[in-house]
Amino acid sequence: MSVIGRQPSPCVRKCCLDGEQCLGCGRLMPEILEWAAATDERQLQIIDNAQKRFKSRAALLTPRQ
Repeated sequence: MSVIGRQPSPCVRKCCLDGEQCLGCGRLMPEILEWAAATDERQLQIIDNAQKRFKSRAALLTPRQ
């Protein structure tokens, strides 16, 4: 049995989905649903993936000069 993680949720209460991705925190819907039962290791992985996704999306939306 794995121990449930204790990482603070990356949710910023600005939930708006674009397909499967939350525009507020960068997590995918399956990651959001998995969060409460995920281990610390998995929660850290979700946070890392979400941050990368969020930054990647922001870079696409930032006008180039």
